[in-house]
Amino acid sequence: MEADRRTGPALTGDERAVLVSVLDRQRDTLAWTCSDLGPVQLAERAVPPSTLSPTGSVEHLAAVERSWSQRVLQGADAPAFWEPDHRGEPPPDLAPIERWRRECDRSRAFVDGGASLDTEVEHGGARFSLRYVPIHPIEEYARHNGHADPLRERLDGSTGE
Repeated sequence: MEADRRTGPALTGDERAVLVSVLDRQRDTLAWTCSDLGPVQLAERAVPPSTLSPTGSVEHLAAVERSWSQRVLQGADAPAFWEPDHRGEPPPDLAPIERWRRECDRSRAFVDGGASLDTEVEHGGARFSLRYVPIHPIEEYARHNGHADPLRERLDGSTGE
């Protein structure tokens, strides 16, 4: 596992700065946990019969990023992508991580774009504020990062915090 270069969360500052920094810390944790793994290791299943794998988590979190920033907040007709079964087949390259990074960049651009955190949109019969948008992904990242730690340790003995 590469050296820990994760950003620390903002401990002071306005609400946006703190929320975005906590989300970025979670993103950095996923990248750190997947660092130095090859395609076969990224596709390794946690414990059979579970289909959980680092690739599965990366794909899911890319979909979370896309869904919240593009589909919910912007109302874009961005097609969802999500690999539902994660059977452990190695990807041909690291495309899932590249796709996830691209979706993170798109999310950052929108959330950091200066719109008021009080901005509300309706999606799927519910109203959401921009304030909520970093919170749901933080929950998702925390859950999947928690799964990734023991999986990474099983793969090569590396441990996070």
